[in-house]
Amino acid sequence: MAAINGALKMGTTSQAYLEGNKIKETKALISELCRQFYHLGWVSGTGGSITVKVHDDSVPKSEQLIVMSPSGVQKERMVEEDMYVLAPNGFFLFEPVAKPWPHKPPKCSDCGPLFLKITHMEMIKGIQGHGYYDELVIPIIENTAHERELTESLAEAIKAYPKTTAVLVRNHGVYIWGDSWISAKTQAECYHYLFDAAIKLHQLGLDYSTPSHGPIHIPNKFLGSHHHATCSLNNGIEPSRHCIVLDIEGTTTPISFVTDVLFPYARDNVRKHLELTYNTTETRDDIKLLQAQVKEDLESGVVGAVPIPVNGEKEEVIAALVANVEAMIKADRKITPLKQLQGHIWKTGFQSNELKGVVFDDVPKALEKWHDLGIKVYIYSSGSRLAQRLLFGNTKYGDLRKYLFGFFDTTVGNKKETKSYIEITESLGVDDPSQIVFITDIYQEATAAKAAGLEVIISVRPGNGPLPENHGFRTITSFSEI
Repeated sequence: MAAINGALKMGTTSQAYLEGNKIKETKALISELCRQFYHLGWVSGTGGSITVKVHDDSVPKSEQLIVMSPSGVQKERMVEEDMYVLAPNGFFLFEPVAKPWPHKPPKCSDCGPLFLKITHMEMIKGIQGHGYYDELVIPIIENTAHERELTESLAEAIKAYPKTTAVLVRNHGVYIWGDSWISAKTQAECYHYLFDAAIKLHQLGLDYSTPSHGPIHIPNKFLGSHHHATCSLNNGIEPSRHCIVLDIEGTTTPISFVTDVLFPYARDNVRKHLELTYNTTETRDDIKLLQAQVKEDLESGVVGAVPIPVNGEKEEVIAALVANVEAMIKADRKITPLKQLQGHIWKTGFQSNELKGVVFDDVPKALEKWHDLGIKVYIYSSGSRLAQRLLFGNTKYGDLRKYLFGFFDTTVGNKKETKSYIEITESLGVDDPSQIVFITDIYQEATAAKAAGLEVIISVRPGNGPLPENHGFRTITSFSEI
């Protein structure tokens, strides 16, 4: 066995082999299929992580290479030169060369880790071995903000249903694995409207199928019921598109938990965390973000900002970082570098059970009710997505993430700016922003969301700040009122 770019490969995997006919044929196959998908109107958009194994009888199946399409390239414009070639263990053997401006540099999709961690997994647009009228028994998992975050739940679904050849992801599409791409290319990709229809019919105690449409069988484990729901691929059923977006502090969670527990924990453990993880990739990235933020703060005259040595000794750098972080926490700054570092510190606390997520007593019941009604619930908080998942993943009510479809943080924008809510609206794919209900305790956030067209409700909880008189928004003291 030899190595290219750190990846193990077969002895036959020379540069000539990587440029040989088998690889070229597979690249051409993906390109042609993508063009067909687009021109036939089956699947539009970009072609990130469309994945095919290179069929070669001279190579054991477990050692066959993988060709993967890039992220961000429109299907109808994809060419052979855009493809990645990967070893079975996920290492890159070949990466496409960047094209001249205005083309963006090539990027491998976030889907890559997801598919390469599961044996013989390929993202194809149909289910091999099943005809149009056949019944399919398919587990359903919840969608996440990033596809790479589906790995854990996808693995659990496959473990629970080892004979299944596909997993459906609500509001996203279908993941299928098998040996053949060509035989499945006539199938459609996105069935998210089917999920809503199946759930609605299931709640009514009905099974829906017609002579002209074969049913899809959805296991009760993923519907949270004692029965099975059956639903046909009927385009006449309108999807449920209403969403709820929740703030955390003062809305799902007492402000006191954040100010009296989370913030002090991060402040008291920042030095210990940096000393223990100083040379890790994660912490080095945190330090770079903080250095850039502090440089900007110093130029703007922000109180409490002190220079961080770029090439200083470890102790000197950590001391400066601690001083800046303490000042940022004291000022309650809603900035990504601070939130990202705090999330990593809190992760250690939750993993060691020093921390446990706190939510108001009415929150779990409401989340379950909305989930059962097919309403998609998301979180938008100034805390990092990691911190959000940690908080909801470890509460006295258990893991509440099963009721949540995704997480937004300040990487989409400041919570007091209208453009942030426009970005969220576009991400959720609703027909109209008024189909999104945003619940927050902050008047400025409510105003910004309303300007973007969202329906807004203000949460009035113990410890929340006062609201302006005649603010004009509906208020609640419990999610049970919704």
